[in-house]
Amino acid sequence: MTDRATDPATGTPLSLGDLPEEFAGFERIYAQEIQPTLIARESERVAAAAKAIQTRWIGGAVIVAGAGLGLAVLKMPAVAIVAGIAGAGVVFWGNMGISQLAGEAKSLIVEPIARQFGLAFTPKPGTCDSIYRHKEVGVVPGWDRSNFEDLVIGKRGEVDFELFEAHLEEKRTTTDSKGRTQTTWVTVFQGQCLKLDFHKRFFGRTLVTRDAGFFNRFGGGNGMQRAMLEDPVFEKIFEVYTTDQVESRFLLTPDFMQKLVDLETVFKGGKLKAAFDGGEMLITVQGGNLFEPGSMFKPLDSADRVRELLEDFAAVFRLIDTVTAGRAKMPPPASPV
Repeated sequence: MTDRATDPATGTPLSLGDLPEEFAGFERIYAQEIQPTLIARESERVAAAAKAIQTRWIGGAVIVAGAGLGLAVLKMPAVAIVAGIAGAGVVFWGNMGISQLAGEAKSLIVEPIARQFGLAFTPKPGTCDSIYRHKEVGVVPGWDRSNFEDLVIGKRGEVDFELFEAHLEEKRTTTDSKGRTQTTWVTVFQGQCLKLDFHKRFFGRTLVTRDAGFFNRFGGGNGMQRAMLEDPVFEKIFEVYTTDQVESRFLLTPDFMQKLVDLETVFKGGKLKAAFDGGEMLITVQGGNLFEPGSMFKPLDSADRVRELLEDFAAVFRLIDTVTAGRAKMPPPASPV
């Protein structure tokens, strides 16, 4: 069996990209453990993709024909509405197979990679209790209904971490002038949540945000003051508040702030918020959707699927390493007088 991943179209060796040295063996892992299982499911993907495309055409035709008949010929909007519902149902039915295969492909790709790093991956974790710590430090708002996906639990050196996707909704009820009430669910946060446990307490509490409006309204909280960053470029795009100016200068180096920007890019999101509190760092990035297998309309064994996933893990590892290095340079707390 080959120990190099190959392009399914040309058969030429593939590189998994410019990744840290510790990722070097993943070309062999991909070729030996992941690519064969994906190739074995390729015929299913082809059939599911063909069905999805066919039903999209059929569903679209039903919608267009129904709209024309109901609105232009019969002058009956109800016919157009029924046709729209029927067409959408056809499309939904046609996509069921490819959606199911996408979920299975995710496990086929993510789980072998997670094992290599000693990580545990749970696609549907139920509840992620650490979301309450994110709320406590102010990097997510309150919510009434929640859903969680793609929980990764692991360790990097001495740092334990959790990464998961959260969808938080708030229940809102409105009353019109006639006393009629209407309840709606509004998304207040959807994106990635990361908790890093360093097992050593930070001397103070520090809040970082790219969305200045949230913290500006409250000044960062009791006892917190605006922190000055070393780099004026980052000072223009981040708002930082802290209870310990000395600690914040050791933590919030230009290298670390760049890692936060990189994390937004890799996570395909924005409006990053982060907090150093107790012995933990809690980060949220709105938007983005990690650990997805990608388009089901291209070959399953495309190495792009693995390359993007490794970039996700590399970004998290680089961030942990940067914070760990910053803590190592910090002086001990001043002795009480």
